[in-house]
Amino acid sequence: MDAGSPYFAHMRLAEDGGEQDVLLGKTTRLLPGLPIVDWRNAPISRLFYAYRQGEAFEEEIAGRPRTGVLRARRTVTIRDRALQRVEAPEGIFQADPTEPDGWRRVEAAAPRLAGGQGAALRAHDIGAGADRRLGAGVRRRADKHLPDIVGLIDPAQFELVSRPSAGFLLIRGTAGSGKTTVALHRIAFLAYHDAGIDSSATLVVVFSPALRDYVSHVLPALGVTRVQVRTFHEWASEVCARLFPRLPRRIRDYTPAVVSRLKLHPALGVALAEQVGRVDGPPTADQVVDDWASVLCQRAFLEDVLAREAPGAFSPEQIARATAWNLERHEELLAWRGREAGAEAALDEEDEALLLRAWQLRVGPLSGAGGRPLRYRHVAVDEVQDFSPLEIQVLLGCLDERRSITLAGDTQQHIVEEGGFTSWTEFLAELGLEGTEMNTLRVSYRCSRQVAEFATGLLGDLGEEPTAPPTVRSGPPVELFRFTDHGACVAFLADALGELVAHEPLASVAILTPSRELSALYYRGLGAGEVPRLRQVEAQNFTFAPGVEVTEIEQAKGLEFDYVVLVEVSTTHFPDAPAARRRLHVGATRAVHQLWLTSVGTPAAAVRALLGTG
Repeated sequence: MDAGSPYFAHMRLAEDGGEQDVLLGKTTRLLPGLPIVDWRNAPISRLFYAYRQGEAFEEEIAGRPRTGVLRARRTVTIRDRALQRVEAPEGIFQADPTEPDGWRRVEAAAPRLAGGQGAALRAHDIGAGADRRLGAGVRRRADKHLPDIVGLIDPAQFELVSRPSAGFLLIRGTAGSGKTTVALHRIAFLAYHDAGIDSSATLVVVFSPALRDYVSHVLPALGVTRVQVRTFHEWASEVCARLFPRLPRRIRDYTPAVVSRLKLHPALGVALAEQVGRVDGPPTADQVVDDWASVLCQRAFLEDVLAREAPGAFSPEQIARATAWNLERHEELLAWRGREAGAEAALDEEDEALLLRAWQLRVGPLSGAGGRPLRYRHVAVDEVQDFSPLEIQVLLGCLDERRSITLAGDTQQHIVEEGGFTSWTEFLAELGLEGTEMNTLRVSYRCSRQVAEFATGLLGDLGEEPTAPPTVRSGPPVELFRFTDHGACVAFLADALGELVAHEPLASVAILTPSRELSALYYRGLGAGEVPRLRQVEAQNFTFAPGVEVTEIEQAKGLEFDYVVLVEVSTTHFPDAPAARRRLHVGATRAVHQLWLTSVGTPAAAVRALLGTG
C-alpha cells in the first residue's frame, strides 16, 4: 500500500437499514470499519463506477445479492498523507490553510464545449479537472471513414491528384494534410482516364491492417472497386508462398531487436547483390534461399559490407549475436526441410522482403499467377516512412514500363525505429531516386489549431518545419489531467465519456495508451463504469463506427477520431528521446476536435514544457 496516498475514492452505501463506508485504492486492506479495496479486483468497487450518488443499486456481489442506495460518491486527492482535495456532487473543495476551517470551495468553470480565438493550452494539477467536459462543435459523421474531398480539394491537392500516370510521385505532409486522401483520389483520377487502373494491376500498400480496412472502405465510394489493398506483409507472404513452396509459412513470434534491425537495414540489399554477383548459381528458388541464408549467416561477409555501407551502425558484438542467431534458425530450417522428427521452423516477417529481393537479383521479375511476371500499372504506398528501403525496392521491381508509383509519408510520424528510414534524402538515395521532387502538403485539415500547435511542440527540433502547420479551424484547448492513481483517472474518464456519448451519439473517441497492459486496465475500468459502446481494439480491428475504442497509440496510426485521450503520458512510458516524442506526436494528431492527456506519473518532459506543469 502507498502510505502517502492510500486511497483515491470514498463511497457510502446504505443497505439493510445501515450504512457502510468503503474506500478505493490500489490494494485491499480491510481496516476495522473502514475497508480499503483494490479498485481493479474487488467486486464491490463496481458500485462506484456503475452508479452515481443518490442512485439505488441492485447487484450480485461476491455471490450474494446487494440492494441499497449509493449515499455518497467522492474522489479525493491525498499526497504525502495529507488530504488535499475532495470532489463530490456537492462541490469541489481544496485544502487551504488560510481559510478558517482549512478548506476552500473551488468555483468550477463553465464546461467548454468548443474552442475559440486565443484558446490556450492548459494543464490541471493532480485531482483537478472534475468540472471539465469533452465538448463538441463540429459536424459529425456516423461513417468514420475519410470524407470525399472532391468538392473540398485545394489547388495543391488537385495538382497532385491530376498528375500524369507515369513516373514517381512523392507526397510528404503533416498529419491530417490529406496525403492518404490525395493518394486514393489520384487512383480514382487515373482510373477515370484508364479503366485498366481499376483492377488487380493496381496495388495499394499500407502499414497496418487498420489502415487497410480504412482504405478498403474509401475506394469503393470513389468508384474504384477492384484495386488490391494489402499490408506489405500480406502481399509479400502471398508472393513468397507462390515462389518458395518449400519454406515454412509460419511467422516467428519473437525476433531479437538487433536481428530485425539488421534484416531491415539498407546495407542488406547491397549484401544480397554482392552475394548474387560473386556466386554462380542457377536461377532457382533453392539457390535464392541459399543466397538469403548465406548473407544472414556469414559473419565476416556482413562485417565487411557493413563497414563499407554503414560504418558504426552495428558493433562487432551485435553482428556476432545476429549471425549466430540466424545460423541457429537456418539449422532449424534445414532440419525441417529434411523432415527430421520433431523439427520446427519459421520465418521472420523481415525475411519476406529479403527473399523477394534475392529472387529479383538472382532470377528476375517476381512471378504472378500462372507464372507470368508480376507487373503493376500503379502502386501507392502510404506511411512510407515506416517501410524499409528494401521493401520499397521490391515494390519498385514490380512496376511495369510506366514506372507509376505514389509514395506518401511524414518523417515526423516515423515510429518503426529499426526500419532503416533516416531522412527523405537518404531514403531516396537508397532507392536510387536521388533528385526526385518532393511535393509538400502544408495545411492540416484534420487537427484544430490547438491540437496542431501542441503536436508540433512535442516534436521540438525533430519537426520538419519550425512552426505549426496552417489549420482551417480552432477548437477546445489541449488539456492535461493528473491523478494519484489509475483508478481515479478511470472514474474521471468514465463520467466524462458517459456524458459525451449521451449528448453526441455519433462521436468517435480513442483512448490511446502506451501499452497493452494499460489498454486492458482502462478497458476493464471503463467497462465497470458502464461507458456505452466501449470496445477494446487488440488486433487493429477498428469498427470505424461511433463509440469509444481503447487501444495502443501504434494501433491507431493513420486513423483519426473526433476525440482522443492519451493515457499516462509519463516519463516512464515516454522518456525524453526522439522515438518517444514522435510517438506522442502520432497519438496527439489522431484528434480531429479535442485532445486530452492524463498522467499518474510525472508527465513527459515535452508535455511539461508545453503545458507548464511540474
